This record gives sequence, structure tokens and C-alpha cells, in this order.
Amino acid sequence: MKLLASALLATLAATAPLHAQEAMDHSAHAGMDHSAHGDMAASPDDSPATTAYREAMDRMHADMDVPYSNDADVDFMRGMIPHHQGAIDMARIVLEHGTDPEVRALAEEVIATQQAEIDMMEAWLAERDG
Repeated sequence: MKLLASALLATLAATAPLHAQEAMDHSAHAGMDHSAHGDMAASPDDSPATTAYREAMDRMHADMDVPYSNDADVDFMRGMIPHHQGAIDMARIVLEHGTDPEVRALAEEVIATQQAEIDMMEAWLAERDG
């Protein structure tokens, strides 16, 4: 058992940097169709919160499918706006359905910070006619 645990820890230690890199690199998602994400796992037994989360995620993925301009800065801003809006939408869902005070406080913080960043990105794009 000790040998198995040691082998598992060694494997995790060796592959952790690879997993961390994969988690940070979203470039492979650029050409992927995310439209079916919510549909695959939908269940008639879903709670109202789960249904709302699925709808918010589907909307976010669809809205992130922006036309590319070949300008990395503009494309980043255009894609991040719906990404941040998705976070706001999810935070509003937890405020409607959640009960944990710590999660609700985080949701309120997410709404404030993500909206401020959306405002900044929209202003940045407007300055560049993006």
C-alpha cells in the first residue's frame, strides 16, 4: 500500500506542471463548438438553479464565439467580455438560489469586479473602434 501511495504521489508530482499548463492554456478551445455543453447533461430532475446555470453557460459559450480580427488584444477583449458576463450571470443565480453567506459575499464581489472589468474592456474597444 505504501508503495502504491508513493507511486501515485510521484506520478502526480511529475504531471502536475503539465496539468497546470493545460489549465492555463485555452488556445485549443478557440475553434471548438461549445454549443452542446449544457445539452449533454441536462436532466428533467435539474433544480431551478442548475437549469439557470446551464442556460447561463450556454449563453456565455455562444457569446464567446466572436469573430476574430487577427489582433490579439482586440480578440482577447471581445472574448473576455462575455466570459466575465457569464461570471456575473452565475453570481446572480447563486444570489437568487444560494444560502451560504460566504458564497453570497463572493458572488457580490464577482458582480462588482467583473462589471468594472467589462466596463474597462468596452471602453478600451470603443477607443479603438473595436
